[in-house]
Amino acid sequence: MEICIATGTRAEYGLLKPLMEAIKKEAEWSLQLLVTGAHLSPEFGLTYKQIEQDGINIDAKVEMLLSSDTAEGIVKSMGIGMIGFADALKNLSPKLLIILGDRYEMLALASAALIYKIPIIHIHGGEITEGAYDDAIRHAITKMSHLHFTSTEAYRQRVIQLGERPQCVFNVGAIGLDNIRSIKFLNRAALEENLKIKFLKYNYQVTFHPATLENISAAEQFDQLLQAIKTQPDSFFVFTKANADTDGRVINQMIDQHVLENPNTSAAFTSLGTLRFLSLVKACDAIIGNSSSGIIEAPSLQTVTINIGDRQKGRIQADSVINCEPNTEDIIKAIALSKASNDGHLMKTLNNPYGNGQTTPQIIKAIKSVDWNNYILKSFYNLD
Repeated sequence: MEICIATGTRAEYGLLKPLMEAIKKEAEWSLQLLVTGAHLSPEFGLTYKQIEQDGINIDAKVEMLLSSDTAEGIVKSMGIGMIGFADALKNLSPKLLIILGDRYEMLALASAALIYKIPIIHIHGGEITEGAYDDAIRHAITKMSHLHFTSTEAYRQRVIQLGERPQCVFNVGAIGLDNIRSIKFLNRAALEENLKIKFLKYNYQVTFHPATLENISAAEQFDQLLQAIKTQPDSFFVFTKANADTDGRVINQMIDQHVLENPNTSAAFTSLGTLRFLSLVKACDAIIGNSSSGIIEAPSLQTVTINIGDRQKGRIQADSVINCEPNTEDIIKAIALSKASNDGHLMKTLNNPYGNGQTTPQIIKAIKSVDWNNYILKSFYNLD
């Protein structure tokens, strides 16, 4: 059985890699990998090369990104993607398609798969992120999908609320935690050598993406964060750059300028890869920004999260997450609070609501339990 997994970003690939490896080990299954989006863009690091270095064969590459982060550019990129996905799905003819999350690339792909009558397996459905249009995209993909793997029981119930049959919705935890169980982390000294940085008294990982539904522009919000960072002379900040979203390039330009002006207290990377990124978050005093990694992975790494703005609003959170408004004063207060909250005992006893890193085997088991010969027809499940 041919199972196609799609990936369009560095973070998405890192989450899906354990599942790719598990599928490759199944004698009766054949892994197909479809790569698109930022993976194929020089501006975002040509991260498809990392996939090839990991020994995973890429079966289809679909170019879709325009050199634009405006709403018009994103919509046109989706249209280009649809044309490419039409060819890729025709050539690959997979039995199943696996999609993770809520990005616009995956919405275009899911739409194409729907017309081709290819059953879709959706990972991380049912979640709420009120500050971004990803929220609506996620629910739209849910309605085009046939088998669902959610990261908490509350999200499972929400997918059922959307009309999906309970027997097709599984709470398996967050797949990103599987990596935390399996990798051997780099220590601080190895990170300093590998990243060519020098840690200071306090150290932070910063990932900030555009909050696509907020009224305040991404540039304005990120400038507030940079102003807060400049008040911390005894701290080092490692930035990972923004995704290919509306206004993402603006943020990346601001990062580059800040690092150029502050080389002794900051560094920036287009992509760190799973090992370096998770090792860095584990080594830092806090992760700052609005990335889902601060909500899902950081608690299992015993690292405090400073979550800025509404991009992750609505997601279930561990007690280690500090929420603040996207203004300099609030961010400074949150940084101070993170230092007080970074208590060893508190973090070691922290419960991560997203599971324990055993997601992949549960997904494999569930896929095996389904008769895929008669699974394309769906009925709407009405709540009593």
